Amino acid sequence: MDSTDVLELSRESIVVLLKVGAPIMLIALLVGVGISLLQALTQMQEATISFVPKIIVLFVALVFLMPFMLVTLTTFAEHLMDRIVAHG
Repeated sequence: MDSTDVLELSRESIVVLLKVGAPIMLIALLVGVGISLLQALTQMQEATISFVPKIIVLFVALVFLMPFMLVTLTTFAEHLMDRIVAHG
């Protein structure tokens, strides 16, 4: 395995990482901004108001996004195993 293979594998790994992690992070960001805006408008500064809805929304998002994440990781793992077998 030469340096171009390592760089290509590293690039593919980063792309898979972004595909799997970015949707959840964006949802958490949007929910956090929405809750912060709501707290600023109502001047309710209680900590549980920010954590509980975010946890619930992220759990629901994980339930709906889990098949996509699983397919992405499975495809990457199969591709990686095929490369390992091809190189020897």
